Amino acid sequence: MARKRRTWLTIAAVVAGLLVAAGVWVCTAVFGGERGGRGGGLWSARAELAQQELLQQFWDEKRGLHNNAAPCMLQLCTDPFHYWWQAHALDTLVDGYARTKDDGYRQRIDAMYQGILDRNTIFPNAYYDDMEWMALAWLRAYDQIGDERYKEAALILWEDILTGWNDEMGGGIAWRKEQLDYKNTPANAPAVILGARLYDRFGDEQYLEWAKRIFEWQRQTLVDPETGLVWDGINRQGDGRIDKDWKFTYCQGVYIGAAVELYRATGDRSYLDEAWKTAAYVERQMTSPATGMLPSEGDGDGALFKGILVRYLTELIKEDPGRADGLVRMLLTNGESLWVYGKHPDAALFSNSWAQTPDAVVQLSTQLSGMMLLEMLAVLEQLEMLDIG
Repeated sequence: MARKRRTWLTIAAVVAGLLVAAGVWVCTAVFGGERGGRGGGLWSARAELAQQELLQQFWDEKRGLHNNAAPCMLQLCTDPFHYWWQAHALDTLVDGYARTKDDGYRQRIDAMYQGILDRNTIFPNAYYDDMEWMALAWLRAYDQIGDERYKEAALILWEDILTGWNDEMGGGIAWRKEQLDYKNTPANAPAVILGARLYDRFGDEQYLEWAKRIFEWQRQTLVDPETGLVWDGINRQGDGRIDKDWKFTYCQGVYIGAAVELYRATGDRSYLDEAWKTAAYVERQMTSPATGMLPSEGDGDGALFKGILVRYLTELIKEDPGRADGLVRMLLTNGESLWVYGKHPDAALFSNSWAQTPDAVVQLSTQLSGMMLLEMLAVLEQLEMLDIG
């Protein structure tokens, strides 16, 4: 049940020790201060509060993994094993480390390396999209920390990911190993991002060639050329049909990210144009005309979708800020609503909807999505890109 929202914590409650782990961040975020600690300003302070909540409410030190929900309820804490949620949890820890360089983040990233191996035995799994998210997270961890194990994990996963490419539906990477003729955006656009980044880091032309090949299949097969809408998949039921009614923020985000990374790798502005066409669709068709809010896409996996969109919209803003005022305004609108309406009154726990208070039990996917929004606003704040007049 939704709880009645309270706007302010009292000074007495803070003094009494509520949210002690957040410390000075509480005063900054709740009372409207303009500067935070090591991370910088207001959005950095809010992102840090959320990171501390993730640590306190979700982190399982013994397993080196995050629990599925808070509060943690019996076996539902650990089962099922949401491999791709853990990948995004890792990516979000990397956000925190990149922002603060705090060794606590580094220690948890290192613990997750062993925790995932202990739970999964090896890094690859049965779903190609899951492996792409894990590889992207380890590559970012390698960028920030330089641990060769993280690079190796990303490369092992990349080699397994390529086994998903086949000629069914004219090409593309399959969604899962037991259904090789079903191709979708979640298994292809993140692979483009990964391939382009591997090329940027290590210089092997084969990474770039794969990225361009996968992107071209994606563009020709699962993107509406008129509107830029990215469809979810093709041949899910073995009938060759495209799931054109499945319109998810997630699919738009990963395609935008893929186009941005190929633009960075090649300098070809046609990729940037692709990204902007899809971003324009998001602004026109996926936000509320009355409020500017992105939609709630439910709980479970769907709760992660908006956060992924926001992560890659931020990459587009960073790459082409002169055209990005509308996107920045949209992210600010959603961020302010998340903090005022979509947050638990007493803690930095978030809702599936960024416009209403969270349920009594908050899933890890939901928490991570809200955290991605805060961390991306912190990035733009640090780059001084939030002052749009």
